[in-house]
Amino acid sequence: MLAIIRGIIVILFTILTCIFGCIYCLFSPRNPRHVMTFGHAFGKLHKVFGIKLVERIPAEAREYDSSIYIGNHQNNYDMITMSNAVQPRTVTVGKKSLVLIPLFGQLYWLTGNILIDRANRTKAHGTIAQVVDQIKKNRISVWMFPEGTRSRGRGLLPFKTGAFHAAIAAGVPIVPVCVSSMHDKIKLNRWDNGTVIVEMLPPIDTSKYGKDQVRELAEHCRQIMQAKIEELDKEVAKLNK
Repeated sequence: MLAIIRGIIVILFTILTCIFGCIYCLFSPRNPRHVMTFGHAFGKLHKVFGIKLVERIPAEAREYDSSIYIGNHQNNYDMITMSNAVQPRTVTVGKKSLVLIPLFGQLYWLTGNILIDRANRTKAHGTIAQVVDQIKKNRISVWMFPEGTRSRGRGLLPFKTGAFHAAIAAGVPIVPVCVSSMHDKIKLNRWDNGTVIVEMLPPIDTSKYGKDQVRELAEHCRQIMQAKIEELDKEVAKLNK
């Protein structure tokens, strides 16, 4: 019964937010400030799912210059946990097919996110240049998931190099954002689904890395995130006892 109630609330909230969001964004379409506004709006749904969210976002993060944020991509619950860490003028990079999702797809495009065609390798490579150009021209930050897909309980997957190519080319830092493991820990029919921690780590300087050191940078970031996620999981295990 609880799962049904939650489902109804989420569906109604999503429909109303997307309709309002599309109308609101029409007054300044593709403005990157909208991503944080509606990302945080969807982030409020963590309460509906019985999740106690602990956010560790440095106060100075709102003043960061253009950066590339990278996060561990676990499952669809990222939208109600990690989205709370999105900072001003930060857009995401998503699949072009997202536009086909009724209402949500239109809001995703109107808020200024960058769409890529993953089925076309040539266009995907061109997207890196597009990301770099957007960062430099519009002074935005970009949020990417270097695993390239949801991990769904398989741990932190190997990183693809697109985000790191873009960071080096644009001359911007990498900012890792880690979320404690959620796989099989959220049950729709359970009132209390415990604690999830979202922590933003200090920016990683990319200026000392050249184009031939992209994989080295990617592995360095992955090791840092892996260690932090393991640390967060141990902390959550103690909190949820």
